[in-house]
Amino acid sequence: MRYSQEEVLQFVREEDVKFIRLAFCDVFGRQKNISIMPAELPRAFDYGIAVDASAIAGFGDEARSDLLLRPAPETLTQLPWRPESGKVVRMFAGIFRPDGAPFPCDTRRILQEAAADAARAGYAFSFGAEQEFYLFTLDERGFPTRTPYDQAGYMDIAPDDRGENIRREICLTLEQMGIRPESSHHEEGPGQNEIDFRYSDALTAADNAMTFQTVAKTVARRNGLAADFSPKPLPDAPGNGFHINFSVQGGGDRLPQAIAGILDKIGEMTAFLNPTEDSYRRFGSHKAPGFVSWSSENRSQLVRVPAAVGEYRRAELRSPDPSANPYLAFALLLRAGLRGIGRDLPLPPPTDLNLYRAPAEELARCQALPRDRASACRLAAESEFIRGSLPGAIVAAYCGV
Repeated sequence: MRYSQEEVLQFVREEDVKFIRLAFCDVFGRQKNISIMPAELPRAFDYGIAVDASAIAGFGDEARSDLLLRPAPETLTQLPWRPESGKVVRMFAGIFRPDGAPFPCDTRRILQEAAADAARAGYAFSFGAEQEFYLFTLDERGFPTRTPYDQAGYMDIAPDDRGENIRREICLTLEQMGIRPESSHHEEGPGQNEIDFRYSDALTAADNAMTFQTVAKTVARRNGLAADFSPKPLPDAPGNGFHINFSVQGGGDRLPQAIAGILDKIGEMTAFLNPTEDSYRRFGSHKAPGFVSWSSENRSQLVRVPAAVGEYRRAELRSPDPSANPYLAFALLLRAGLRGIGRDLPLPPPTDLNLYRAPAEELARCQALPRDRASACRLAAESEFIRGSLPGAIVAAYCGV
């Protein structure tokens, strides 16, 4: 259900809500929030709630530190793990300057603007997320270890798969919050899991990706475990991927041109899709791509076009990892896809071979993804496409330029 401002105020009055969390994220996608009491909610809608931006990564310094959060009423949801008596609800919030101007580094707004530009051009992009995570045990002080919760493998079942009940609880909690998981299973790594989501519009998909990580970490901790979404938690095991499925509606079959646009700009986007040093230790093994290529069904490729027809026809980008800010990731993919459509870029020939086992002479003909964060940042800093898609302050925060 998508609430209006008046409906939110009514819900808070009638449902014994005692705390309202206003959620947002820094430029790197780390979720933040501030809790307010019900009496402050009308002020939050009308004027905003002040926060100290100087303490938030990428938001500025002490010289211009005041920002205001205004809740988006349509994102209201109850937090099911909080008490039924004295409920806690959450809304995502827009970020504004004291003069009412939108804050340029509000990454949720950046995605909203990209989706609005697509709509003006006559297109709608849908996204579906597949995020992987490890379950690790805790030590005697309650801190995460690097000991996996089980030693199961891909799609194994209980009792080898000890994460089955954790995934079940995560999925049921998400359903209580109005989020629709599509499937879940054990992944290849020991203690590694995956939960996939049905496609939705770009903003909803990014909101759900943010919510999913919070729910997974909360449920894991309630069960005496830690959920780890980092790109390469174990050096000799598969890394965690954030596979992004996307499709395009409007103007006929525009998916090939959108894929071409993304392939054309993927190197320049990689610093934002893979923002940590560990991100690059994941590339090139365990079904994580290392080259700029595409094919049908082939999981060694950067872009895979799964076997599907009609409304389920989509492409899957396999390079991002869960350390990415989903708002920036989806915004950049949307911009690159639109660019491919607008320029009618041709889709290059598919690479129909297993790139993990291909001979060196074949790989030499393939364009490689950036091999480290420094290389990715150089490409981003020099990119006209990135400069036209993101504020300079965000590029500087990621790349130090």
